[in-house]
Amino acid sequence: MELEVQEMTQTVKLLNTKGSELGELKLDENVFGVEPNIHVMHLALKRQLNNARQGSHNTKTRAEVSGGGRKPWKQKGTGRARAGSIRSPLFAGGGVSFGPKPRSYETNLPQKARKLALRSALSAKLEAMTVVKDFSELNEVKTKAFAKILSDLKVSGKILVIADLKAEENKNLEKSARNIASVKLLYPSNLNVKDLIEADSIVTTENAVNEITERLAK
Repeated sequence: MELEVQEMTQTVKLLNTKGSELGELKLDENVFGVEPNIHVMHLALKRQLNNARQGSHNTKTRAEVSGGGRKPWKQKGTGRARAGSIRSPLFAGGGVSFGPKPRSYETNLPQKARKLALRSALSAKLEAMTVVKDFSELNEVKTKAFAKILSDLKVSGKILVIADLKAEENKNLEKSARNIASVKLLYPSNLNVKDLIEADSIVTTENAVNEITERLAK
């Protein structure tokens, strides 16, 4: 007996860049309507932050610090503690005991867990998400024009804009938005937990929603 898998959907308003409603867009509840898994989101965030670390920190041991070849004073008879080198960690300018060395902080997380983390973050941020058709109405490179779009869409705070910046309809988006400190642009393929949970408002295009759904619904 074969079981039929029912596709669960919910709808959001589809707007143009002036804030006018164009219709409704169906969202896959398996992507945008799941119960957020806080633990998996934490693991994904920790992985992302760890993988961003260079790990280039370095300290010198007593063997690597220059100098200190001569015994600073004789072994006995001075009343002082015995010492074999002024580059001992006990001396100022000496080596460092158990100091950091270059290392990789790379952390692995199964692909299923990474997808679940993204679905959880998208579901948790659904109320803060605004979906627009595209940015074709931004017909010139102008920061003021893009700021007007954000005002018309009634979004504020730290704003994450998810769109295909190379698409013809979004060709003026990147240069118009890059001078606004509170706005971050992101390709759908670069979607990540950190940017999602840090954003106060999320603006995404219809095509970006479809691309994200296709990627995460599998």
